Amino acid sequence: MTQIDHGLAGKENPLGHIKVISFDAEGTLVTPDFTHAVWHEAIPAFYAQRNGIELDQAKEIVAMEYDKIGDRKVEWYDINYWFRYLHLDDSEPVIESCQDEVRYYPEVIEVLSSLGSRYKLIVASGTPVELLHYLLQDVEHYFAHIFSASSHYKQLKTPDFYLQVCQKMDVEPEEIAHVGDSWQFDFLNSKQIGINAFYLDRIGHDHQESLTDLTQLKSRLPG
Repeated sequence: MTQIDHGLAGKENPLGHIKVISFDAEGTLVTPDFTHAVWHEAIPAFYAQRNGIELDQAKEIVAMEYDKIGDRKVEWYDINYWFRYLHLDDSEPVIESCQDEVRYYPEVIEVLSSLGSRYKLIVASGTPVELLHYLLQDVEHYFAHIFSASSHYKQLKTPDFYLQVCQKMDVEPEEIAHVGDSWQFDFLNSKQIGINAFYLDRIGHDHQESLTDLTQLKSRLPG
């Protein structure tokens, strides 16, 4: 019994070396309402207007084109790619028309304010910067850096993306904690390089090492 206690006492808290807290954006800090409005309402509406067809038909056509690419390719996240592909004009007015749909999860401001006094905060997202500008407009002052895998690195949130984030922030992977709502892109891919990863499961499927909100992340970190 004494030996076991001695062994436990000698173990360091793996989160004791954290210097940077990294957040995904959509589904983590911000609800999906804004991006749903852009991709599935505003773009089809613009497409319908440009092509003289009904909105329901435009939604079917646009959704079918999205599915052809799929979310495992970086083009799927690139809004300028889609405006070129669908032969539409400038994306900015379309994006701007949806800005009233930006909504933060209830605990976000308190958590960012609290953690920001102890850690350097960043965003590591797959969302293009054109959308992140609106998604984070009311909270961007909390972050030392905002990384977009699709815009800045032309890739998905791969282990290599997270390595480049570490290099840019001048920290080792074990000095970052990352939280996001994608099991693959946020949890597995960041964990693969040694980042302290947390899977945010707001629906509550009870995955191993999952959180149901960001308040639980705060409680996991050293006080």
